[in-house]
Amino acid sequence: MPRRAPAALPDIAPLTENRLLATRILAAPDIVDRARVTVNLAESPLAWLARRGHVSPQQLMASERLRADFYHAQLGPRVTMRWDQMPASARGQGGPPDLSGGQIAAKRRFEAAVVACGPGLSDIAWRVICQGEGLEAAERALGWPVRAGKLVLQLALDRLVGHYGLAD
Repeated sequence: MPRRAPAALPDIAPLTENRLLATRILAAPDIVDRARVTVNLAESPLAWLARRGHVSPQQLMASERLRADFYHAQLGPRVTMRWDQMPASARGQGGPPDLSGGQIAAKRRFEAAVVACGPGLSDIAWRVICQGEGLEAAERALGWPVRAGKLVLQLALDRLVGHYGLAD
């Protein structure tokens, strides 16, 4: 069966923009020779899959919405020191941290989307979409067999498309 060309993908930069190239050496256990490949470190794993026709435009849009909510809710790890004033709760006065309304709304949207993915599917979605891990790394971290991640990610993305109402 001939392979169909993927539909136009929204909001993905052309190959000439946003590039951070690096050389990787790929080795498979059953192959003696190692292959040298050039990869774009600035490209997300989902954009990589979408460019190769493994992810539909609707699935890509749903993943971008989840990633945006994750980012706006500030759920990622902090990698720098906070230079702002110490929160009131740390000074002994109690009370919740001062969160903005947008941050709270984004956190609620993110949590609702994760619930819509369901148990087992949300793990791979979080790792690949929000954390930017590649499928191989996510499979290893979850203890899954090789190439199982793509299928499970497809199921999670389908649920996200349904949750966001992006189905055709």
